[in-house]
Amino acid sequence: MSAAETQAKADSAIVTIANVSKLFGDLKALNNVSLSIEPGTVQCIIGPSGSGKSTLLRCINQLEKIDQGAIRVDGELIGYRRVGDELHELTDVEIARQRLVTGMVFQRFNLFNHMTALQNIIEGPLTVLKQPRKQIVAEAMALLERVGLADKRDSYPSELSGGQQQRIAIARALAMKPKLMLFDEPTSALDPELVGEVLNVMRDLAASGMTMIVVTHELGFAREVASDVVFMDKGEIVEQGPPQTVLVAPRQARTRDFIAAVLK
Repeated sequence: MSAAETQAKADSAIVTIANVSKLFGDLKALNNVSLSIEPGTVQCIIGPSGSGKSTLLRCINQLEKIDQGAIRVDGELIGYRRVGDELHELTDVEIARQRLVTGMVFQRFNLFNHMTALQNIIEGPLTVLKQPRKQIVAEAMALLERVGLADKRDSYPSELSGGQQQRIAIARALAMKPKLMLFDEPTSALDPELVGEVLNVMRDLAASGMTMIVVTHELGFAREVASDVVFMDKGEIVEQGPPQTVLVAPRQARTRDFIAAVLK
């Protein structure tokens, strides 16, 4: 790809990660990572535990601060404001505003145990977006219908299966109307028989045109849904390309070894 083509892709991207590094003490969790994600695409990230996948998502959502490089989301530099040649850290209020562009779904469901499914979904729009309650409830019910749980509106998390809780967590993230959804191993805490119901919701989201970055070990899902696949190891991007290349005929030995181990 020429320099002009690279720049054009960066200009159209909803997420641009440029030469990002992140340190935890002496551990370099991310080492000079660069990646661009186009609107309406599904970026899957695979790799062994400790490879930096989750750290990258947390940096995009500003749950971790980067030590080097820059991240832009929806055309805006995150975490900092440029004044002349200097960068100034944003305030907590400004960071919270930037986070509204993204919705994040974690390995654990993180639902409020004292709230029903419906209450979990409407809490953010009520307290943050300050929208009319009647509108918020109607939109929340539409989301419950979308994830196949309209009949669980009054159920508490303890009354729901892990798969149902994760679907509620997805609906809760969508209630904030994000432009970008981040999924951090959303099925890893689920019993095998419950994985499919969560992946089906994610397939529906992808088909609707939602931009998604998905950290996953579900290689079949990645092969079916991903626009692009990144394989990470030791904080670096080892290989990147379309799923039929990275997952079916990877060029790098480290990628081949990882896929063989996952498919055993």
